[in-house]
Amino acid sequence: MPRKFIFLLALATSMTASAQEMRVFTNSQGVAIKAALVSVAGGQATIRREDGAQFTVAVTAFSAADQEYIRQWKPAAAPSAPSARPAAPGPNDTLDAAALNALAGHELFGDSPLWDAPAEDAAKRLGLDRESQTSTQSSYRSYPPDDYRLFGARPHSVALYAEEGKTASLSLVYANKGDLFSARGGSEDHFDKDTPPAEAAKIVKKAMDADLKAIADTLSAKLGEPKKERFGEGKAGRMNMQRWDWRGHSILLAEAEGEYVGVQVVPAAFADAGGKSVRVSDAAIRERAKANVQTRPNGDVVIQDIPMVDQGPKGYCVPATAERAMRYLGVAADMYVLANAGETGYGGGTSVDKLLEGVGRHIRAKGRSFDSWQDTPKLRDLAKHIDKGVPVIWALFSTKEFNETANRRTKERKDVTEWAAWKQKLAAETAENKLVKDTSTAHVVLIIGYNKDTEEIAFSDSWGENYVERWITLKEAALVSQDRCYVVGF
Repeated sequence: MPRKFIFLLALATSMTASAQEMRVFTNSQGVAIKAALVSVAGGQATIRREDGAQFTVAVTAFSAADQEYIRQWKPAAAPSAPSARPAAPGPNDTLDAAALNALAGHELFGDSPLWDAPAEDAAKRLGLDRESQTSTQSSYRSYPPDDYRLFGARPHSVALYAEEGKTASLSLVYANKGDLFSARGGSEDHFDKDTPPAEAAKIVKKAMDADLKAIADTLSAKLGEPKKERFGEGKAGRMNMQRWDWRGHSILLAEAEGEYVGVQVVPAAFADAGGKSVRVSDAAIRERAKANVQTRPNGDVVIQDIPMVDQGPKGYCVPATAERAMRYLGVAADMYVLANAGETGYGGGTSVDKLLEGVGRHIRAKGRSFDSWQDTPKLRDLAKHIDKGVPVIWALFSTKEFNETANRRTKERKDVTEWAAWKQKLAAETAENKLVKDTSTAHVVLIIGYNKDTEEIAFSDSWGENYVERWITLKEAALVSQDRCYVVGF
């Protein structure tokens, strides 16, 4: 009998629930099923039906009442079953946390799984800053210095994703064609890019080969030879992985040829499912998105609770912005995978249209719609989506003058009490503003709000929490627009 089948059989037997543990679960579409909750890890819940069949689904796929039950649930001690064969530990489970931390080079692991501990604690141990915080999810990210090491190599990006305050996954990106040729600085300064060297492809391959070997050697030295598996979703997102397991954690090493070397640390149950997430229904996402629309006393209509992604010092505004929109609408995403799908150039640059065409295919493969239109941002078009809680991806030229105007306007706006006077001030300033289009500053942002009376729009850049919400007039937006708008929808 195959070892995997024995393990699943033992798991199902050892977790047999009593009648009192059975309850009726309802998903977001109203479909009911009687089952017992078996485990919760990384935002995924495993339930066992009365006939013994087990399913692992996203916690957000359940009704609000069931989600609350899952949040409060504590695993009960498994009943004794003398006739059942106990689940054998994995070959690496006898290693203590200190051995794994020695491989990582950080105090990452503990006696309990990462998924059971506060994400903030793990982030602190890795030296990560909070990147984003919404009502249900958060993320922590760092672009480490040259001397930072994790699993035997220097990662260019370390990101920890959390659901309900608990770690859901850890994503590490090593040598890659974006960060190896990144700009001198982040946020607005990322437009000051050096020209990539002619031998860029050779440089990337050499760096990727070195990181791939260093990480594999480090992990194999203690955890043994890896299993070879396929992981992920969609043509662009699915790739070959080397997998090592330890106490409910799976460490996955991947190489996207010519693009990046990456490591993911995920719950073993998620890895067993091949990294395929359960799609949250359109009805549930529609309801959640609508609830995020905030109407303020001054007439501002703004979408709240959109995750932030800091693209760092490289031209990844398109994949970072797409990741934000996807995660907001309940679809797991990673900007590096999206950059691969969009065929970015060295340092992250390429045409916005080409990038979004590739990213769009990836989004549709994930079960979400992706639509576009050619025009400057118009209030009627924006309101149609924002009133439903759906942000709009807008392609523009983010010039120095544009950013100076948006920064100043946003700061002044916080102290406004007389909005009629503010409207007059805007009209005068907009008439004098001579913004021009500079093709070297091509960029995309999320339009997240509008004010019909003052004819302003609110937008959000993928540059960190200081850029969550900035304001500009519609007429000023038209002066720097690339006349392209996109929507990730349901």
